[in-house]
Amino acid sequence: LSSRFNWSELTPLGLWGRTLGLQTENSQFLLEGMPFRIFGGSMHYFRVPREYWEDRMLKMKACGLNTLTTYVPWNLHEKERGKFDFSENLDLEAFLSLAAKNGLWVILRPGPYICSEWDLGGLPSWLLQDPEMQLRTTYKGFTEAVDAYFDHLMPVVVPLQARGPIIAVQVENEYGSYAKDPNYMTYVKMALLKRGIVELLMTSDNKNGLSFGLVEGALATVNFQKLEPGILKYLDTVQRDQPKMVMEYWTGWFDNWGGPHYVYDADEMVNTVSSILKTGASINLYMFHGGTNFGFMNGALEADEYKADVTSYDYDAVLTEAGDYTSKFFKLRQLFSMIIGHPLPLPPMIESKASYGAILLHQYISLWDVLPSLLQPIKSEFPVNMENLHLNDSTGQSYGYVLYETVIFGGGHLHTRDHVRDRAQVFVNTVYVGELDYNTVELSIPEGQGFRQLRLLVENRGRVNYGLALNEQRKGLIGDVFLNKTPLRNFKIYSLEMKPAFMKSLQRVAGWSTVPDYFVGPAFFRGRLWIEQQPQDTFLKLQGWEKGVVFVNGQNLGRYWKIGPQETLYLPGPWLQKGGNEIVIFEERTAGRIIQSVDIPYLGRTQYVD
Repeated sequence: LSSRFNWSELTPLGLWGRTLGLQTENSQFLLEGMPFRIFGGSMHYFRVPREYWEDRMLKMKACGLNTLTTYVPWNLHEKERGKFDFSENLDLEAFLSLAAKNGLWVILRPGPYICSEWDLGGLPSWLLQDPEMQLRTTYKGFTEAVDAYFDHLMPVVVPLQARGPIIAVQVENEYGSYAKDPNYMTYVKMALLKRGIVELLMTSDNKNGLSFGLVEGALATVNFQKLEPGILKYLDTVQRDQPKMVMEYWTGWFDNWGGPHYVYDADEMVNTVSSILKTGASINLYMFHGGTNFGFMNGALEADEYKADVTSYDYDAVLTEAGDYTSKFFKLRQLFSMIIGHPLPLPPMIESKASYGAILLHQYISLWDVLPSLLQPIKSEFPVNMENLHLNDSTGQSYGYVLYETVIFGGGHLHTRDHVRDRAQVFVNTVYVGELDYNTVELSIPEGQGFRQLRLLVENRGRVNYGLALNEQRKGLIGDVFLNKTPLRNFKIYSLEMKPAFMKSLQRVAGWSTVPDYFVGPAFFRGRLWIEQQPQDTFLKLQGWEKGVVFVNGQNLGRYWKIGPQETLYLPGPWLQKGGNEIVIFEERTAGRIIQSVDIPYLGRTQYVD
């Protein structure tokens, strides 16, 4: 680490209107003709409240980083087909401009697929309305949608190349692990070039996918956590005399419901980073700051079995979910300061956290009482999956729950034939009889007099974001469900996406009443958090509650589930206000009476990443 690297002159504002940009020459990067190394960190604007973007960037600078890396989530920017949103927390132009102002270069990773432990890897679920859809290929239905999206996205980012912070753009993401269409990467590359991308192109793959994810004219980079012998040399076998870059050096790992909270030893991490830097390679820390999968946006894995990711994307990263320093930060800062030929800025002060104590949820309304007044059912002879419901200007339903209701006579043996995605609570009239998922595909329905309503409340727990099963991510009931070997017919289908408009009208609906001593859901509960001072970040602990979703002042904080590992939900201070704050909880089953606002997160029992 002896040769020190001074980039104090190489900043976006210092090189405004540059002509050469980032280039590769004889195994090194040149920025505007001067030797350059990328010391990067990943942070996703869509996982961090906008009010905190700059704070996290200043912490990147203080750690010794010079480049910020971000994905762009198509499924947030085009929630409904043809309707684009680059406002508020999705204001990508503002985010990139803020990076430039704070002296950070940007590697942009616009996908269209981003993986990222994000629902469907960032692809909009409405693509799956087409039964023939082939995601991440040159299938016409897919490329037409990508073209329309890039037509709106690229005008936002193209001006921020020479006159902004963007020095490189990634072509797709880890395509070598998917590799279903040999023409696809060329298509994505040309889609970028045709719309004005002129900066250095890169690809990013793990070692096994590296040789399958290449595209001519793009620099190949590699992703890993453990520095296997020869992994960087392996890059030389796919491209000669090029600079080496680790696009994703995994600083921690993500968690799944029902598993442990994974942590990665700080000393082992810093020693590996040091070894990578000693080879002369550039590096990007994935993640520098993970943030949160707010709302219903978490992804899932499907290796041997389906496993949904938790709400927190803390990742055991360099900064915590709430942006606080970890030992990794200070160890990395020390390492980078030995390489960098100019003093690092001082780390910003951390924001204190608040413990607002117990919050009473004093009122409730049963889901069954909400149905007639707030939701119009869709009538269908057959069950319809979530994405193909005629809603949202024919875009279908993307997230949340769907209630399927039909009439049965008598009881018997209910069998799903594995058509539930991902988890269904089953009710006869309003009486709970059990649940169905990937492991439980049959239930006994008790006998009863006359006609009764059979209700299946199905939750989309998050679409798989990695692997070969992306085309199979339709949710709700994806086929027939059988009672005594006869397929059920004539459904009333209620969409429970819990969007802001629905949550607003829920507050005004008649029928809220005092919570009795014992009550089981599904139901909505509400209470108030009163704050006297300037609001601060806090964490909500839902001890005594079973499974559901929390909304604060209309913002969906995400899911909780008593199986863990995650036990607290992050509530950012900017989403609170002085005075009264409305808290609404949708609880599927067993409700507590209070929730606790605490000043320390609890993400579960830890297990070291092997």
